[in-house]
Amino acid sequence: MPSATEEPGAAAAPPPRLTLITRPGCHLCEVAREAIGRVVAVTGDRWVEVDVTGDLELERDYGDRLPVVLLDGREHGYWRVEEDRLLRDLAA
Repeated sequence: MPSATEEPGAAAAPPPRLTLITRPGCHLCEVAREAIGRVVAVTGDRWVEVDVTGDLELERDYGDRLPVVLLDGREHGYWRVEEDRLLRDLAA
């Protein structure tokens, strides 16, 4: 049964292909956010940002390498967004 916000018969939106893992006060995270914004302006892909604060598993897995970019749930890069590479991989 559709949720209250879904229209009957409407297809669910696919999950975002990109995830940016960040934390507050992270300068490189701000730079990565801007880079992803430029990439998705070209590709039209959706993305989400996830804060590691309070998530012990994310903090353990990614906390020393923030920001981290996941593409389709797999690690694509960390510290800096390689925009050309990300554009190429999104098109693949």
